[in-house]
Amino acid sequence: MSFLYLLEDLRNPVLDGFFSLITAFGEETLFMVIAMVVFWCVNKKQGYYLFTVGFFGTVCNQFLKMVFRIPRPWVRDPNFTVVESAVEEATGYSFPSGHTQSSVGLFGGMARWKNPRWLQIFSLVLCVLVPFSRLYLGVHTPADVLTSVGVALLLVLVGYPLFYQYGDSPRFMYAVLGTLTLAVMGLTLFLECYAFPPSVFLPENIHSYESAVKNAYTLLGCMAGFLLVYTVDHKFTRFPTSGVWWAQLIKVVVGLLLVLAVKELTRAPLEWLIGHVYAARAVRYFLVVLTAGCLWPLSFSWFAKLGKKGE
Repeated sequence: MSFLYLLEDLRNPVLDGFFSLITAFGEETLFMVIAMVVFWCVNKKQGYYLFTVGFFGTVCNQFLKMVFRIPRPWVRDPNFTVVESAVEEATGYSFPSGHTQSSVGLFGGMARWKNPRWLQIFSLVLCVLVPFSRLYLGVHTPADVLTSVGVALLLVLVGYPLFYQYGDSPRFMYAVLGTLTLAVMGLTLFLECYAFPPSVFLPENIHSYESAVKNAYTLLGCMAGFLLVYTVDHKFTRFPTSGVWWAQLIKVVVGLLLVLAVKELTRAPLEWLIGHVYAARAVRYFLVVLTAGCLWPLSFSWFAKLGKKGE
């Protein structure tokens, strides 16, 4: 806590605004958008790599949160103040940091892959700034942040050579996606079946548990979707990722709007039909992934032809 008090003394409105902006680069929504853009427009193998690093990291993060159940810094020390704008996104237990896990997994993966030099440098800068922003804003301790950095870097460094060398092999991809699906199922069973102490379900802590369960069912639906997406693309679709810049822009904008529509418009009907909020969430994200990876890519061959001479 002494380091956090040191940063607390350095706070001012300018730095508060800057690091509030920087910390947004660790949000899951941004991770999903960037990973989808890479998957649609850059390189499918790199897209699968980013998704795998991100999803494995989230499983590890949620498991560690519920095993250690460490409260946030301002809960542990009532005298410590936090930048209020950061509290809304600081859900769940403190250890380890989810924003750090997401940002270092995503941008570390982009820096490790063979991307343009400027993008690698920009990604490495964010790998430093986003974790530091969590400390500056007061929502995590150094132990929270450093643990997530370590887990994310391990996944990035181990995953890169495997995907780079074997990412075109269906056997490898099914092994990775199958292992990740089993890990998500294990996390879900742990959260649903483990005899947590009564303190977990107290009003001041129940939100942390519910956040972990929500994330587990989200991942469960996503992984079921990814297994189907990979199978359909490998055996049937084989969609291209190329296209002129303006066609790629249209592809991304329309695709993201379509995915957002499926995500939001299916929420109420599925919850009414299934009657279980978390199960409905799993089905909803299965449909989201199916839309992003199977249905929308059916148009990509047409987008790839736009702007070509003679077409």
